Amino acid sequence: MTFVIFCYIIITMEDILKELEKFRLENKLSQKNLAKKLGVTFATVNRWFNGKNKPNKILTYHIKKLLDKSDNTS
Repeated sequence: MTFVIFCYIIITMEDILKELEKFRLENKLSQKNLAKKLGVTFATVNRWFNGKNKPNKILTYHIKKLLDKSDNTS
């Protein structure tokens, strides 16, 4: 059961990061500018996109808000 939940969380996080990268590209944002928008460093965003790290719960919440906001303005 725990493994199933863990796999779901990983898949969801990968999907969120794919959507964030798509958002970044569609809005012509550099990783540095995306980092500013989220209140983190360039290195943090770069590590997310290179698979070396994942956003914590608070940042995941703000990423989802940013993505939801962009969906509503389209």
